[in-house]
Amino acid sequence: MFKTLRNDLPAGLVVFLVALPLCLGISLASGAPFFSGLISGIVGGVVIGFLSNSRLSVSGPAAGLAALVLGAITSIGDYSLFLCAVLIAGLTQIGMSVARLGGIANYFPSSVIKGMLTSIGILIIAKQIPHAAGYDRDEKGNLTELFPFGNEDWHELLLPFQHIDVGVFLVCLISLAIMIVWEKPFIKNRVKFVPGALIAVIAAIVINEIFKATNSPLAIVPDHLVQIKQAGSFQEFLGFFTLPNFNGFLESKVVITGIMIAIIASLETLLSIEAVDNLDPERHVTNTNRELFAQGVGNAVSGLIGGLPITSVIVRSSANVHAGAKSKLSAIFHGLLLAVTVVAIPGLLNLIPLSALAAILLLTGYKLCKLSVFKQMIANGKYQYIPFFVTVAVIIGIDLLGLYKPFKGEGLLIGVVAGLITAFGAILHGNLKNSYYFNRSKHHEGDVVRIHLAEEVSFLNKASIRETLDELPENATVVIDASTTQYIDFDVLEIIKEFRDIKAPLKNIKLTLNGFKEAYKIHNDENVVSVH
Repeated sequence: MFKTLRNDLPAGLVVFLVALPLCLGISLASGAPFFSGLISGIVGGVVIGFLSNSRLSVSGPAAGLAALVLGAITSIGDYSLFLCAVLIAGLTQIGMSVARLGGIANYFPSSVIKGMLTSIGILIIAKQIPHAAGYDRDEKGNLTELFPFGNEDWHELLLPFQHIDVGVFLVCLISLAIMIVWEKPFIKNRVKFVPGALIAVIAAIVINEIFKATNSPLAIVPDHLVQIKQAGSFQEFLGFFTLPNFNGFLESKVVITGIMIAIIASLETLLSIEAVDNLDPERHVTNTNRELFAQGVGNAVSGLIGGLPITSVIVRSSANVHAGAKSKLSAIFHGLLLAVTVVAIPGLLNLIPLSALAAILLLTGYKLCKLSVFKQMIANGKYQYIPFFVTVAVIIGIDLLGLYKPFKGEGLLIGVVAGLITAFGAILHGNLKNSYYFNRSKHHEGDVVRIHLAEEVSFLNKASIRETLDELPENATVVIDASTTQYIDFDVLEIIKEFRDIKAPLKNIKLTLNGFKEAYKIHNDENVVSVH
């Protein structure tokens, strides 16, 4: 690993520059202390970097968990209890690793996963608009603060414009513009190792310092800046870490939150790992069970010292790959740089306007829920877009619009479950509409009809097969062909026998059975009717 220092140290520096503003921004989006995001960045780099089997993935606080964390902190009401949920999530992931559940992501339909990520993007955007406008009356950044919902006077809808802090909003717009321009090929290809988010943060600090130096009314007040505690001694610095309240192990809400974090964090990590392995020039394949163990230890440590939940993050990981990293040392080095920053320059971090971080998150949210995602899902067909839209609608309805307040903050879990149920329903529907469905309008009395059974015929096909046989016209010649079928459910066999012995003779139907296994105890006819 140390043979690759000349590649890994520069790559680690690049990842650090990408991760620093994201750690602060995700803390903001999560409604958590800024110090907690930096803690999880350090743990993700050093602890998980050391334990992970992935050469190039980088872990830290993830935007994909921000909405869940924000809802959980709000619902639980005590940050130390929430930390117990993070600890539970870590222990759950370790248990998943021992149970060899590294392939769990393969059992979640992509439509539901994309619906979850799209919803997260929408929630992030909605929660950051108040910070971007400078009207964040509470640290949660609720969009409804800007709007007088329920007021009958329509002119009151103009009130949001009265709430905007021009200086804060201007810094947000400039930050957004810098990041958008920075991603254009003519800049990105020339300065590929300098992240646009970092340039936007630096520009925001400089602009605000100019405002303050010139006594401009646009100067941003401390309430709209990052606020990280500064220690006067090592003992005081240790006091900044928050221990979990272990009573959370006895509270069902905390335990359920921990399990939710474990499932969603594991899905995000496994999807990210798959993407990173595809980006890896040497095509190294990560052991997913080992990765779950590393993530579990990382989350347990993060929860024990006051950090946010951690996942493998594709933004940091792809930056690591493109910067030329060769081993895990780059991820570890980036974590050490974050630790040095927390200790050495917290005062500089406190100059960062929240609206610059909001701009980073607005762009991150947009990438998760941009219009092309919706177009792609619609193009993939109804069995993809229906579970997708159900997942999005339920999550947004609960966590953003508050349509069912008892479940406020639990929209992600309920939305994913609703999406899974819908996807399962789509499978059942597709199972019932297979190739042996009989369309009466196309067959008439005296016709020869072939019913070719599928490879697997389960009890789910009972209703369809019964309907097909009952709809057959009188005096028809019917062939039921099971020559390519591997399995037929007992109930379906009983329906076929009933049709052979009772219903077919009553309707004067000439029936030919072909290809049934001896174990089914159905006699195959020697002369099979041909269908022209």
